Amino acid sequence: MRSSLVLSPRDLEFLLHEWLQVETLTKRERFAEHSRETFDAVLELAEQIATEQFAPHNRKADENEPHVVDGKVVLIPEVAAALRVFAEAGMTAAALPEELGGLQLPAVVNQAVHVWFQAANIGTSAYPFLTMANANLLVAHATPEQVQTYVPPMAEGRWFGTMALSEPQAGSSLADITTRAEPQDDGSYRLTGNKMWISAGDHELTENIVHLVLAKVPGGPAGVKGISLFIVPKFLVGEDGSLGERNDVVLAGLNHKMGYRGTTNTLLNFGEGVHTPGGQPGAVGFLVGEQHRGLTYMFHMMNEARIGVGMGATGLGYTGYLHAVDYARDRTQGRPLSGKDPATPPVPIIEHPDVRRMLLAGKSYVEGGLALGLYCARLVDEERTAEGEADRQRAHLLLEMLTPIAKSWPSQWCLAADDLAIQVHGGYGYTRDYPVEQFYRDNRLNPIHEGTHGVQALDLLGRKVVMSGGAGLSLLGETITATTARAAGTQWADLGEQLDGLVQQLGAVTATLWGQGDPQVALANASVYLEAAGHVVVGWLWLEQALATEGRDGDFYTGKRQAARYFQHWELPKVGPQLALLASLDTTVLEMRSDWF
Repeated sequence: MRSSLVLSPRDLEFLLHEWLQVETLTKRERFAEHSRETFDAVLELAEQIATEQFAPHNRKADENEPHVVDGKVVLIPEVAAALRVFAEAGMTAAALPEELGGLQLPAVVNQAVHVWFQAANIGTSAYPFLTMANANLLVAHATPEQVQTYVPPMAEGRWFGTMALSEPQAGSSLADITTRAEPQDDGSYRLTGNKMWISAGDHELTENIVHLVLAKVPGGPAGVKGISLFIVPKFLVGEDGSLGERNDVVLAGLNHKMGYRGTTNTLLNFGEGVHTPGGQPGAVGFLVGEQHRGLTYMFHMMNEARIGVGMGATGLGYTGYLHAVDYARDRTQGRPLSGKDPATPPVPIIEHPDVRRMLLAGKSYVEGGLALGLYCARLVDEERTAEGEADRQRAHLLLEMLTPIAKSWPSQWCLAADDLAIQVHGGYGYTRDYPVEQFYRDNRLNPIHEGTHGVQALDLLGRKVVMSGGAGLSLLGETITATTARAAGTQWADLGEQLDGLVQQLGAVTATLWGQGDPQVALANASVYLEAAGHVVVGWLWLEQALATEGRDGDFYTGKRQAARYFQHWELPKVGPQLALLASLDTTVLEMRSDWF
């Protein structure tokens, strides 16, 4: 099996084929044209393009971040060149239906394909990934005419897409957005307002940019119930698909970031009057679905993006871990504690126990994160294509439960893997001579965008575990204990018993938090709840992986088992004290006042 410093082909093969059994999906009508051979061929092509077209300019894009010249965003030419190859290979449309020009890949295979690009160059990969999420939302919620107008050009990579949610004054509080959409006699709308932190919001990479914009129609309900969703293209589109006049969407400025610099991040003004399509003020927009249901539709894109963010964090952590292993094998320094003779040659630092500890921790985080992201993608396939309605509903409910964890757990712990990769490199890791410092800077965005760690925690504890009378939490517990039952009588029985106990504690703590009657107390320590629940979930997925290695020999499988033992012995014990803190209903944070800082 070939090796790579971007990602592990062997680990992907194990997770997809030996654990998740993705070839069984080809028995379903939607994927009947595929086989293991087609899945593997697309994965190998993704690896090739990521390695040859994306990874080589990762550092250059970081050092030469986007800037504006004469009102236009300038990027290094390698970005456009790589994205042309990406689009020509059909990667943008990999999961779209065949009738829209797609390859109709299962979501789980598509996710595995695209993590190659995220690991190789997160900045360049962001443009098509936002476009794919944009297209998927339109396929799910737009009219057939809107789909035919906007999706095929995005599938071909001729147009890119964005989502424009946040505003300078509102941030994550979408109830407070002020962008207005005035209805017009022809059925269109005219939008005015400002949007902030819009990734890929402006560039010259494609002929057009399709913005999906949240705005409020005057007279609608207050708060989030009054939000609608609109298609606002940079250039208006004629009935024949040709590009018309420039829409009134103006680049107001670029945000300059600590990392992730290859992706333009913008402040956009809608309806500023710089351009007046049709001689009227306001950016022309077209309603998606019904008025006042925009946030529901946008969550289709946001949830996909949240899982994608988790996978991006995993990819960055994974490549950092692989670089650290490679460095530790080559770098010689010091001698074993049992042999201090200065006349003997120094040993590779991977021989030192503390370096192995850091690498093992990183391995447990990144391989756990990859399993989490692929498992969630497999649930997407079940939600869409399982034969029975009950199976589809079960997958939907479990995916709802896992989405905040799939976004936030890798964003925290695969960032920690990059932190450890720097530490393994020692002083060199803190310099720009080695790539691990950029991996860390790039990855530091992932706990922030698409809903911060705190927002995901409130979503998990405030919504997901209590929805439908706690059905999601019960289903998660049942799913985990089904795995622990399989572990009984194996060498993993003790890990199964440990997880059984933690599942029971998590359920009891949830009941305690919500049983005391005060939502403020229940949610004050929600981030601790998210972290504890995330570790339980990843511990379960390590048990799943460990069971999949049973009866199989070789360094790869032994390494998997050792990482599972590491997570069991070093990581899961952290959960108990966190659950105890939650059960105590501690109000230290809640009682703190701003004047006391």
